[in-house]
Amino acid sequence: MQIEVTGSGPALVLIHGWALHGGVFAPLVERLAAQFELHRVDLPGHGHSRDDATPLRLPFVVNAIAAATPPAVWCGWSLGGLFALHAAATVPKVRGLAMIAATPRFVRGEDWPHAVEPSVFEQFGQDLATDYRGTLERFLALDAMGSEHARQELRSLRAMLVERGEPAPHALQEGLRLLEGTDLRGALPSLPVPSLWLAGQRDRLVSARGMQAAAALAPRSSVHVVAHGGHAPFLGHTDDVAAQLLHFVSTLPPLRN
Repeated sequence: MQIEVTGSGPALVLIHGWALHGGVFAPLVERLAAQFELHRVDLPGHGHSRDDATPLRLPFVVNAIAAATPPAVWCGWSLGGLFALHAAATVPKVRGLAMIAATPRFVRGEDWPHAVEPSVFEQFGQDLATDYRGTLERFLALDAMGSEHARQELRSLRAMLVERGEPAPHALQEGLRLLEGTDLRGALPSLPVPSLWLAGQRDRLVSARGMQAAAALAPRSSVHVVAHGGHAPFLGHTDDVAAQLLHFVSTLPPLRN
């Protein structure tokens, strides 16, 4: 699995969302490389890890990343948040958890109203088989929709999608199954590390209310809503997201030698 390391300072693991790769965090890397040692992951089937055989399932991916990185804060965006949250709940070397437009459960249920209908991910899965590139384009549009910088963010996402080659179709299907079928809410009440939840005010995929509800289940959690932000707030509101991450890490206990 490809993990690109940049910068110096406390370690911060960055895990991307569905269909993208670690390069999507370039604006954050530019802001944070002087303060953090940044570990940008390309998930199996994505980017430079396109041919990696690691199953795109939580324990397999988390164990592989943990084996290749030092004690760190783990930060997950969208789908990446599931891996980061699973790691925070199970891996002792995780110092803290940052969730960007991510939630322990992405689909709506009777006891979880602030999420998308299950049919959304089912439809994406069906559409991938008949219109691969068109389906990716529609998903990127949802990522940017609502943000005050939507056009700029969509241009960036389109360019990044192919920057390291298109993701493997099987990995996209596996990612959709994770988004559709995972529920990590049960891990939150006993989460052993502090957590930061960064929501986009105008996010059409992961609502701020849903992230606030999730954060309320975890001890030592804090929430920040990025004003006018969409599903990828680190693109159009980089300074705000970077400042929140810097402050969050500064509040964590120092590493023991």
